[in-house]
Formats: sequence, C-alpha cells, structure tokens
Amino acid sequence: MSKLLLGKTAMVTGSGRGIGKQIVLTFAEQGANVIITDLRENEEILQLVKDVEAMGVEALFLAYDVSKLDQTEEAINKAVERFGRIDILVNNAGITRDTLLMRMKEEDWDMVMNVNVKSIFNHTKAIQPIMLKQRFGSIINMGSVVGITGNAGQVNYSASKAAVIGLSKSVARELGSRNIRCNVIAPGFIETEMTQVLSQEVKDAYFKTISLRRAGTPQDIANTALYLASDLSSYVTGQVIVCDGGM
Repeated sequence: MSKLLLGKTAMVTGSGRGIGKQIVLTFAEQGANVIITDLRENEEILQLVKDVEAMGVEALFLAYDVSKLDQTEEAINKAVERFGRIDILVNNAGITRDTLLMRMKEEDWDMVMNVNVKSIFNHTKAIQPIMLKQRFGSIINMGSVVGITGNAGQVNYSASKAAVIGLSKSVARELGSRNIRCNVIAPGFIETEMTQVLSQEVKDAYFKTISLRRAGTPQDIANTALYLASDLSSYVTGQVIVCDGGM
C-alpha cells in the first residue's frame, strides 16, 4: 500500500513534544517532509529531526513565536525556500492558563488567545498565497471538546477553542473554491504532559464520563490528523472531528 502523504510537505506548529510531535512522526512515516516548529530548540527536538530523517524524508526545525505575524511570515518563507511548497498546515500550538474567572488575570486571557487563536490567524494568512498558487492545501486546526461544551476553570481556553471552530468554518468557505480544505480536530482527554500532572482520582472521574473508559493517546489524534491531511478526506471541509472516546 502506498504511503498516504508521499511527496507532500507538512508544517506542524508546536510540534516539539506531545500531540504535535506524534503528528510529525506519523506524517513522516507516511512519506511527508515535515517542518517542526516550537518556541526554542532543545535536545528532544534535535532528536526528533534525526528520527524523521531516519525515515527517509526531510525535516526542518524553525524556532519562533507563533503569536507574532512577522515571525510567522519569516518562518513560512524559509520553509518554502527549502521545500518549494507547503501542502499541509497543522495549527497545533496551544497553551492553558487555567483558573476560575474571578481569579483570572488579564494576561492569562491575552496569552491564551494569542497563542491559541492569533497563531492560527497568522499561519493561515501567511500560508494562504502559497496554497492559492498551488490550488491545493489542507489546513488542520487543533480545537478541543471544551470549545463545544465549555468547562469550569477554563473560560479563556474554552473561548479560544470555540473561536478556532468559527475561524476554521469561515476559512473553509473562503478557500474551498481553490481546493483548500480547513477542518478542526477536537480532542477529549488525551494522555500528554498536560494531563499527567492530574491525580489518579481526577483521571478516574474523567474516565467514568468516557464511553471507551480510557484516555486517548497522541497517536489517536495523529491518526485523525493523517485522515484530514490525506486524500482520504478530499471531500471533507469545514468540519469539527471530535476525537474523545465518546466523552
């Protein structure tokens, strides 16, 4: 069976660890050259580049602040200089600053909105001319189930992920006629560094709300991203794919 992303180039933001890292590895396994991005270089990222290149594809790491448009434009220009095109964009970069609304500081709100929403605006705006010229592209934005349901203590995060859904549906309508698709993945409870800090008691309470009675893995999300990045989903755009085990 041929590889699903053979000859494609994919950019994955916030891909130095966790879900983003797993998406990079899965895409590389399926034949894509990958652009790995994070705020700064570290040993884990250097190893990730080596692991990707060992699969017989190319990897490029770019360190920059995804919430800054000028830095984003510069990074995308460097990526195009290297690969000539970008077929897939996964806007995965995201942060949390959880607390109750009454205790939430203005900077907690601003930082979450800048990283989780403005970064998607920045990358979509900067990559649009490239994908329009190609008349091809798949944009995948990372949402969350709390962007649909809301969650106490996550007013800023829930609002940011709800905004991602509205942004993505609008982009899908604007760019669909040029064969550019835009979709959202809304993960549920996924085993990452963010959730590892929770007590087993808290985790067990979550599992009772999940039909499959387990947490998801970064690979579960990477598999969903692979579907949306590949031609398997060539007639899917403007959708929110909830990957939450039936939470």
